[in-house]
Amino acid sequence: MLPSFFHHVAQRILHVQGDRDLRAATVLLPNYHVAQPLAQAFGEAAGTTVLLPRMLTLTDWAQTVRLDTPIQPDTRRIASLYQALRERDWFGDADLWSLSRELMGLMDELTRHHVVLPESEADFAAQLTEAYRARSGQALQFEARVVHELWYAMTSGSELDNERAWQQRLARLVEAVDGPLYVLQTCNLAAPERHFLQACRERVPVEVFDLREMVAESCECALLSRALQRDANSADLRSDASLLERQPEAWLSSRLQLFGAHGLEQEAQAADVQIRRWLLEGKQSIAVVVQDRLVARRARALLERAQVQVRDETGWTMATLSVSTALMRWLEAVQGDFYYQDVLDLLKSPFLFADAPPAERKQAAYLFEQLVRKHGAVAQLESYIELAEREQRELVQPLVRLRQAMQALPKKSVPLAEWLHALSDSLQILGVSQGWAQDAAGQQLLGSLGQWEDELGDDNTRCNFAEWRRWLAQQLDLNTFRDLGVESPVLFTHLAATRWRSFDAVLLLGSDAAHLPAPANAGQWFNDTVRASLGLPLASAQQAQVRDDLLALLALNETVLASWQASKNGEPNLLSPHLEMLRALHLLAYRDDLAADELGDLLAQAKVQGEAFALPPAGEMPRPAVLPELVPQRVSPSGYNSLVACPYQFYARHMLRLNELDEVREELDKRDYGTWVHAALQRFHDEFKSLLEHERDVAEAALRRISAEVFAGALAHDYLAQAWLLRWQAQIPAYIDWQLANERAGWRYSGAETEFEIGVMENLTLRGRIDRIDYQSEDMEVLRVLDYKTQAVAPLRNKLKEPGEDVQLACYAFDLHASEAAFVALDGGKVDAVTPPQDIAELARLNIERLKSVFERMHQGVALPAHGAESVCGYCEMRGLCRHGQWEEAHG
Repeated sequence: MLPSFFHHVAQRILHVQGDRDLRAATVLLPNYHVAQPLAQAFGEAAGTTVLLPRMLTLTDWAQTVRLDTPIQPDTRRIASLYQALRERDWFGDADLWSLSRELMGLMDELTRHHVVLPESEADFAAQLTEAYRARSGQALQFEARVVHELWYAMTSGSELDNERAWQQRLARLVEAVDGPLYVLQTCNLAAPERHFLQACRERVPVEVFDLREMVAESCECALLSRALQRDANSADLRSDASLLERQPEAWLSSRLQLFGAHGLEQEAQAADVQIRRWLLEGKQSIAVVVQDRLVARRARALLERAQVQVRDETGWTMATLSVSTALMRWLEAVQGDFYYQDVLDLLKSPFLFADAPPAERKQAAYLFEQLVRKHGAVAQLESYIELAEREQRELVQPLVRLRQAMQALPKKSVPLAEWLHALSDSLQILGVSQGWAQDAAGQQLLGSLGQWEDELGDDNTRCNFAEWRRWLAQQLDLNTFRDLGVESPVLFTHLAATRWRSFDAVLLLGSDAAHLPAPANAGQWFNDTVRASLGLPLASAQQAQVRDDLLALLALNETVLASWQASKNGEPNLLSPHLEMLRALHLLAYRDDLAADELGDLLAQAKVQGEAFALPPAGEMPRPAVLPELVPQRVSPSGYNSLVACPYQFYARHMLRLNELDEVREELDKRDYGTWVHAALQRFHDEFKSLLEHERDVAEAALRRISAEVFAGALAHDYLAQAWLLRWQAQIPAYIDWQLANERAGWRYSGAETEFEIGVMENLTLRGRIDRIDYQSEDMEVLRVLDYKTQAVAPLRNKLKEPGEDVQLACYAFDLHASEAAFVALDGGKVDAVTPPQDIAELARLNIERLKSVFERMHQGVALPAHGAESVCGYCEMRGLCRHGQWEEAHG
């Protein structure tokens, strides 16, 4: 049983006051969660009704003091620092907003600890030189100059900053203190609070209840005290363990357990299981003290999957919320010339166009994605609008709203307040403000943007778009949203928020050496030696505060589990040194290392699953039979090729219509190259029907000119197109030679990109487009079909080796009753015609008969199996759907 620290506090105050009427006294609390247990302790200690003292936090008490001098908000201070740094150009291209924030923190710290810098910059540089114990050099002089000059510049104004305002409020509050003062404390106070209490002692009785001292005097907390309050004068662990052996009441096994997980996922699972166990035991107040946010995020997801809601006192930075994502996507789109992915992400945000039905925004997102994928449009809002006006009229109005919202933003450098006002107008046009107004986080963000605009109204720091956007991103990172609408017994919080608080159970999540204590944020300015010479607290003070908060948490709570990842990525990961000291001392004293062995055994059995949960059967080759209404009535040669390669692939692509969307190709590839070559050759042959009628050099020069014109559009957007153009230009001489040889053999160019349509049966049409058709000069009815391929000869021959394996040429030949058909290989500086080894007329006839037979059988319900040929499956986008790897492995 833990000692009742609250009972001790209540008894002491009642004894000092000597009366059940405590209204003359004031109790300063670390937080308001302490008020209820303390009030209950007063009643229990008195045994009757008590008139309670005033109980509040020092922060709220100080806020009751009014100041005559205006307070300069931090937004204006950081803007002034930014302007000063930019004007002095000390740091080149560094992130001046982050630097300004850190400098402001340093100046606040100097103010908080009553540090006054020497009036002379040289004296300050000398002080730094002595503290660093180094020779005076440019680096030291520069550091002294930056801090000294900006310090005096920022403190010379008539307005107060928040730190000086806090100190003035405390000074005036002292004059209002007229009764006994009691303070609940767990760690050392900052300088302003210490000075406040010293001043109060001169006027009224002041008593501090330091939990560290109370823990040290408690027999039940003897082990905690010896482990966490050690110093250089402490005895060795074995001596302490010998003393503790005679104090069985300090045994911790029933109060504290340690669980070392094998990675992040297991630690999150352990948290999920343990919290649900506590809930089943009826615990009504469970605190998860978060040290590692990544583990906490995963644990929260597991809890919510199990229908366990979570209250979160730590909150989330505004930058991580969906409301801020919509805002930053909009600004990224504007700055990035409306890069298609930014626009698509924006259109998918539920906050965009919130003044219109959601279906309209979803339709706009769908139409936009189809449009950019079809045309390969990568950026430029005007290009999107032009395409939409031609093909998707429904999309024009949403895109025009984006343009109007963009036009509301300044095109030049303006003050921050003007940027914020323009942003408000822009978001109103987009309907985002209306969406935020319906969301708790959105309401807070709207309020913050308005507040920042008001605070910066008198600031004249002019920023361009990029500077302002970096400032806004930093502001979103510095502000936190807490969802107050969730009621749950499970609370996520942080260590400092647990001061003097008791819970039914506590989970310390992420208790490894890297997070408990977290590394001190030393910043870029001053090492510990210099900080000591200036009177600033050292980095160790922050870590000591964490240790004291941990001591208080363990002393006040009877059920605590601390978890950490004992291994990360296969490497050992150390437990927090504070908990390691506890474990070592407990093991020496009581032969127990506090390991939570039972929890590890439960993890595999405690997964959330359905009532009737069974493993799926072993994978089988899919063989779907198709309903007649799903059988397509049109097919292309490429679709026919898909049917031959794998019937299941054809089923998924052309019946279920699960074809992958075309990618928006941001970089040029061989598909683009093939398209340009086709276009260049079509233009060339339309202009030069017969090369024999022209000089060879003239024909070659013409093809080079036409090719340059065809590639020009791509060259304007991507310099890599030059490489593809050079590759094709190297191929041109061989192509001219090949074409001349064709013409000498009697073949003449007839046409290109010729569409065809074959009625295979009553409810099936074969449609396609033939690359090129030639005819014989002596008999125009003798035709040849050609298909350009920017490939080598060998793979094309392999395609045609087996009759009917590739159907493209056979389909073309059937339509025109062509006597010859060939692929034209354009690669490697050579041009060759690759023809099927079979008779083309017979191949074409058999090809169409097979197509007709297969579709007749499909209408009769024949199954469409997945062949599983690796040459096809290796490049098939439906591989995951048919689960080729699973059934192939299961059946060998």
